Formats: sequence, structure tokens, C-alpha cells
Amino acid sequence: MPQPHIILASSSPYRKELLSRILENFEAISPDIDETPFPDEEPIELVARLAQQKALAIAVSHPEALVIGSDQVCVLNNQILGKPGTMDKAIEQLKACSGQTVTFYTSLCVTNANETAQNTTVVATKVRFRQLSDKEIISYLEKEQPFDCAGSFKCEGLGIVLFEAIESKDPTALIGLPLIALATKLRELGVQLI
Repeated sequence: MPQPHIILASSSPYRKELLSRILENFEAISPDIDETPFPDEEPIELVARLAQQKALAIAVSHPEALVIGSDQVCVLNNQILGKPGTMDKAIEQLKACSGQTVTFYTSLCVTNANETAQNTTVVATKVRFRQLSDKEIISYLEKEQPFDCAGSFKCEGLGIVLFEAIESKDPTALIGLPLIALATKLRELGVQLI
């Protein structure tokens, strides 16, 4: 049985690298969607909606393909922490996270243009930060420069030293794409992974 054409609806280098761990052949296309949260939208609702919108935005113009959409939000004390973009904002985020537990919600939607119901999964990951000194925060940010990462760190790199513990059913969810859930969905859709 021929493998379907698979498209990752993302421009994220982290998601591309993760997907390449389980799939050799896929295309990555950046979806052009508005990611602004709705008023009073809960973080879980936001990430689920954005994964669906990303997947559908690509599926409409590629009806033959199986499209993977994903999104992630970082939540501290019911506030969403976005990508910092600057050193000052990253310092502010990591100071706020110091000694706290932060929850990352990573969503996954696998669809094609013919799907009427959108089956979306959200994986929660809890990250407990240790107490961080200002010196550690600045040193970390200068070395890794995670300004394009929600929460201002990369757990797959030096960021791991900032934590006391990580709790998740899927360790790859924290990096940006829950591969256990994705592999399950792809197998259900007849994609041969091994």
C-alpha cells in the first residue's frame, strides 16, 4: 500500500527535526493563520483550535495529503507565556518561572481535506523549575539564546539544568510535537512507520 503524502503544517525547525525521527518523507509548509487568542479562551482550547486551523489551512490546498498541525502554549499561574523575542523579555520570563511549576500544552491534529470531524489531542507537560539566580538566568540565555521558544528555554539543550522535574506522558511534547500520540494516529491511518 503506498504511503500517503504527509505535510507538516509548520515552519518550526524543532517540529521538523522531531517528525524526521519517525518519518523519512514529508513536506513542511508554513500555515498562514491568525494565532491571536479569543477573549476568555482557555489555553487548552487555544492550542487545540490552533492545531486544527494550521492543519486545515494546508489541507484545503493539498486535498490528497495527510496534514499534521501542532501548537504549544506555556502557562504560568493561568497566564500564557509566549516566545520572548528579546533578552529582556526572556530574563523576565525565567525570573517568573524560578521555583514555580509551568504547564506546557502541546496539541496535535492530523487531518486531510475530506475529514469532517477534527480529532485533536492535547498533551500536558509539567515543568518544575528550581530556584534560579540572576547570574544563572543571564548565563543560560547568553549561551542558548532561546528567544524563539515559549517559556525562554530549550529542554533538549542546556535548558534541562534549569529544572527539578518534568512530568509528561510524552517527552517529545515539551519540544513541540508529541511523537507518541502522533505515531499512534499515523498507524491508525495506515501509515507504516517501521
